[in-house]
Amino acid sequence: MTTDPAPQPTTTDALWNSRFLRACRREPVDATPVWLMRQAGRYMAEYRSLRSKVSFLELCKNPELAAETTIFAAEVLGVDAAILFADILLILEPLGFDLEFSKGEGPVIHNPVREAGDVAGLRPLEDVSALGYVYEAVRKIRDGLPGNIPLIGFAGAPFTLACYAIEGGGSRNYEKAKTFMYSDPGAWDALMTVLTESTARYLNAQVTAGAQAVQVFDSWVGSLGPDDYRRFVQPHMKRLFAAIDPSVPKIHFGTDTGSLLELQRDAGGDVIGLDWRVELDRCWDRLGPEVGVQGNLDPVVLFAPLAEIARQTRRILGQAANRPGHIFNLGHGILPHTPVDHVRALVQMVHEFSAR
Repeated sequence: MTTDPAPQPTTTDALWNSRFLRACRREPVDATPVWLMRQAGRYMAEYRSLRSKVSFLELCKNPELAAETTIFAAEVLGVDAAILFADILLILEPLGFDLEFSKGEGPVIHNPVREAGDVAGLRPLEDVSALGYVYEAVRKIRDGLPGNIPLIGFAGAPFTLACYAIEGGGSRNYEKAKTFMYSDPGAWDALMTVLTESTARYLNAQVTAGAQAVQVFDSWVGSLGPDDYRRFVQPHMKRLFAAIDPSVPKIHFGTDTGSLLELQRDAGGDVIGLDWRVELDRCWDRLGPEVGVQGNLDPVVLFAPLAEIARQTRRILGQAANRPGHIFNLGHGILPHTPVDHVRALVQMVHEFSAR
């Protein structure tokens, strides 16, 4: 009996055999790979200087600046992968949403979804060129990165995007979004279908442009219990992961999802991202050996003395126990006032402590 051949690498040998991609495939590595969410951000003086001259959206939409920001952070920190500098909400603009990033207030959507008719008026992302500036940034980043450093593309998950689209911005309890979900499941599914299909096309276009892996951020899905996740989210996430290019690893990340991990695993992804509220070893035992795990240092630990950062780093590496498939990361993004020296020290610690 013969089996279909495994997908062949579309990257160079140096990229294919990089620590990060090997770990995504749950293959042995010489040291645990590490990258950090929000590794290009306000904690860096160079980023703050740039942002004093251009708005956040201008930075995202300028491929040259987005590429420079991405590459600079990866080089300064010495991480094993770069992540595209962008924002999860960029995809909402070509769908028909009026998006603004207000200083001090974060993202604001001026025409949120509030009823079924608003969903019917959305424009699915049929033509991915509407986000061409993102793919141009991907191409420039890939050209500028060292040949052994993979680039991670990313997008927001449909649930998190739907919450922003309905709430009109950030939220604590997601009252409007969850009420919409409970009150009109048909309109909710229609909205999630538009977001799922559009996100799959968007991610695949990033891969075509030169990303070696993708991460799906479901930052707000921890607001749901297991039954609601199973009913309102999981079917769409299964379709999303099934539609993403099978040649690249897929990381499935959410926050406060300790009660949803098995459901997330079943929804899809080669690597499951863990936040700091859970113990890595116990969660990996729950998830099983068929997926890798990413995480999961509390970002606030980076404000602590170096001795405490070292202790917590050793703790997480000890829980991973050299199992193939661990990617070290924070349990969420780097916070704005984090000392840069501490971030660099963390990366060095992960490499030193885990060297085989």
